[in-house]
Amino acid sequence: MTAFVDAEGATPLGPDEARGLIPAHIATQADLNAWEEANILQGVRWAARQRIRELLDEGFVRDLHRKMFDLTWAWAGTLRSSNKNIGVDWTQVSMRLRDLLDNTRYQVEHRSTAVSFHHRLVSIHAFPNGNGRHARLTADELVLRLARPRFTWGSNSLVGSGDPRTRYLDALRAADAGEVAPLLRFARS
Repeated sequence: MTAFVDAEGATPLGPDEARGLIPAHIATQADLNAWEEANILQGVRWAARQRIRELLDEGFVRDLHRKMFDLTWAWAGTLRSSNKNIGVDWTQVSMRLRDLLDNTRYQVEHRSTAVSFHHRLVSIHAFPNGNGRHARLTADELVLRLARPRFTWGSNSLVGSGDPRTRYLDALRAADAGEVAPLLRFARS
């Protein structure tokens, strides 16, 4: 298995997780990024067909991650079982995810924002990798179901490094400190 270079803000994989790479032809980080992007597009198409399914349900959240990464990672859709450089303790993931989904159902009923949902889902960091991309797509699906436009998330790719990714990470850090407005601006920029 080739060692991949982690982009700034990306969650490093443990050895067991790295062994979960399905395609044998992946040799570089660029290969992995391209393969994951194609896999994610399948997840986007799958999510678009799930309009009658309850989005704020653990089964849907896990199925969406699985559909986004099932051709890439053997553990796709499986909650993480180790601690990472970000996120809650792995033993708290299931409970925190359930709390987030319950709280977001309440917030939706009371017209609260999907950006807060996105931030909390990223901070839980439920999966070994792909959490930011998964949280953005899940938040997009949430706003679409609320008959609102999809977020633009800076209108650029956030894979790798660069100004859009830096602005996104800065907005997440501001939300960590209790200031969600920068993340909301970024989501609609």
